[in-house]
Amino acid sequence: MTCYDRRDLGLLLLRLGTGGVLAAHGAQKLFGWFGGHGIEGTGQFMESVGYAPGRPSAIAAGLAETGGGALLTLGLATPAAGAAAAGAMVGAAAVHAPNGFFAMEGGYEYAATLALAATGLAVGGPGRLSLDHALGHVLDRGWMVPAALGATAAVTALVVGARNKRVRKAAQDEQEALFAEEEALFGK
Repeated sequence: MTCYDRRDLGLLLLRLGTGGVLAAHGAQKLFGWFGGHGIEGTGQFMESVGYAPGRPSAIAAGLAETGGGALLTLGLATPAAGAAAAGAMVGAAAVHAPNGFFAMEGGYEYAATLALAATGLAVGGPGRLSLDHALGHVLDRGWMVPAALGATAAVTALVVGARNKRVRKAAQDEQEALFAEEEALFGK
């Protein structure tokens, strides 16, 4: 096996693992498969962690994970697939960030790892054992990498920024309500 063959096999394995995990997580959100809660349950969760409205947020995350994961697995439209999956995982990492890095403590380690793997595949390409290669890279042109990653970064920044603003506002409102309750009980 030559180095080039090893590289292609390595990329295939990375695509299968990363894409398979992402597609399964997306299927949990969209269809309730693999112990997931489907769109309604995921929508309620999304709303509870600041992604509002919850149902459209659940659909967007589910499509990015399922579609991005399936396309990464196939090695098709790799820049767009990797960017979409990475964007969804950055959104998940934002939810877990207050818990620190390690997944054992509820941190963002897992989501960040998937985001980096998906981004790496978007940048590095799918290898020769892919549909992109078989189709002459019509959906995997060089200009598509910065376009897909740039657009995803912009949208992700807007969505996560709006979520963070909602979370801060909810925390502030809760704190003000506690102060008002304390003041009512004990006076000034």
